[in-house]
Amino acid sequence: MSVMPIHLFGDPVLRMKAQPVTVFDKELRTLVKDLTDTMLDAPGAGLAAPQLGVSLRVFTYHVDGELGHLVNPDLTLTDEEQDGPEGCLSLPGLRFDCKRAYGVVAKGFNMYGDPVTVQGTQLLARCIQHETDHLDGIIFIDRLDPEQRKAAMKAIREAEWAGEPAPQVRISPHSTFGRAR
Repeated sequence: MSVMPIHLFGDPVLRMKAQPVTVFDKELRTLVKDLTDTMLDAPGAGLAAPQLGVSLRVFTYHVDGELGHLVNPDLTLTDEEQDGPEGCLSLPGLRFDCKRAYGVVAKGFNMYGDPVTVQGTQLLARCIQHETDHLDGIIFIDRLDPEQRKAAMKAIREAEWAGEPAPQVRISPHSTFGRAR
């Protein structure tokens, strides 16, 4: 098991637009395993590569017993909306109601480079949108209405973990991953 430290709100890597994956190799498969192990250990419904300090367009999910991952996702959202509680492993212990599309069709690739499509509604749709936002440098509190966002920022400032330094990530000099430092 490879459980990695999760980068917390305030770490600049969480605000960067992640780079598309261009090489589907053993390192990518290791990243997917690390994401999966860390997500399951947390536990969480999803985890994006930037949350481990890796600026690549990859995320994992575990919703309603369905465990999976998606590389280079491209989303099509339904017009129908849902509103419900959302949390984030990079903002531990905090949950706020957030509007999202009710359904999603996500096209991308698996860790071997094979095309895949993931379709979902409700929690799976919320998770896929949330994790794809991470790949674009968007954190779910950015989607809150002004009053809720103000409450979220206050809760973050008061959180026990606020101001914690980013975990140090060690990589080999030969790594092709865009790990943020």
